[in-house]
Amino acid sequence: MTEIDLLIQNARLLDGRVVTIGIGGGRYRFIQEAEEPFSGDAARTIDAGGALVTPSFVNGHLHLEKVYTLPLAGDGALSAYTSGAMDQALSSIVGDASAVKRHYDRSWIMPNVRRALDEAVRHGTLHLQAFVDVDTAAGLEGIESVLAVREEYRDLLDLQVVAFPQDGLLRDPGAAELCEEAMRLGADVVGGIPWIESTDRDARAHVEWACRLAASGGHRVAMLVDDAGDPALRTTEMLAEAMIDHGLQGRGVACHARALGVYPTPSVQRLTELARRAGLGFVSDPHTGPLHLPVREFLDDSLAVALGQDDIEDAYYPFGRNNMLEVAFLAAHLLRFLSGPDQIRLIELITDRAATVLGIEQHRIETGAPADLCVHTAERVVDLLRDHAAPRWVVRDGRIIAETETHTVIHR
Repeated sequence: MTEIDLLIQNARLLDGRVVTIGIGGGRYRFIQEAEEPFSGDAARTIDAGGALVTPSFVNGHLHLEKVYTLPLAGDGALSAYTSGAMDQALSSIVGDASAVKRHYDRSWIMPNVRRALDEAVRHGTLHLQAFVDVDTAAGLEGIESVLAVREEYRDLLDLQVVAFPQDGLLRDPGAAELCEEAMRLGADVVGGIPWIESTDRDARAHVEWACRLAASGGHRVAMLVDDAGDPALRTTEMLAEAMIDHGLQGRGVACHARALGVYPTPSVQRLTELARRAGLGFVSDPHTGPLHLPVREFLDDSLAVALGQDDIEDAYYPFGRNNMLEVAFLAAHLLRFLSGPDQIRLIELITDRAATVLGIEQHRIETGAPADLCVHTAERVVDLLRDHAAPRWVVRDGRIIAETETHTVIHR
């Protein structure tokens, strides 16, 4: 008991219990009922006052080097990507949005990345999977900038960097070699976007390259798949099959998979069985496009699913602030997750379920687990989602790394 670094009193868990949490050495030392006396000493004590305490938030999909670049891209790409049934998504990605990369320079990329990561820390988002374009247009400028900033923030958050050939591999000769160099520079995850290739054969070759590279280096793989309203797209299936073939079970993430929302039911059922065999996780970003993954059905089928921010003021989405409670609030409406049990599910989709998708272990408030958590101001989950306010305290490895206070005076 004398080794307690941080004591959190009157903390309300999602199951409604009010507890005292003792943290030492960066881990939860004990979690006991609030009525039980604490007899030891703590270096610091905070009183949650009956407010909710949750694990810190996990963002499974963010295009990090592109944050705050919408002024460079203009509204053309944004309109094309988000219109109708997303039938112009491909032209948006390889057109106006790709043109931004001609202006890549670390002199502005790095300050933008720092700004986005500061927002992440403020909002308790301490685990992120960040996609960074690596192709013949972007070169290595973006990935080198993000890797440099990652070192600055290593004590504040966990950043998994994805080497991402945004414009394709077969349609962008030279991108594969650049991505391989990005992995040697320190990227963590092999990325891909196979649906953007010109043929199914090229898409399969794209997937095979990524999974082979990931398997050979002991890495994970993460891809943007089937990101358009076309039920003929089958790159999610290609990814799951390649993961099995290359021994990557449980080490892959499919982002978006929007076309699954217009698949016939038998096709969805076949895919869910294949995804379960591959241990394929999914990240959905329903607020950044008119179509989305069938999240409820995938959860009911016990698949690993998370929510992601996706974009922050770039060519695909004009808003965003690395606030996963805000993402969950938007998803509540778009996915119709409105009941009490569904609200709990939404919190899980940005905490422990999201951690499972990214291969993060023990991301729960339990004895022995790493102490990454948020102490909120709301006592009820409905208020937590309604307000999507920054946490009162954000804790990383048992250390308070952010504090936020708000105060309003109404003059009657």
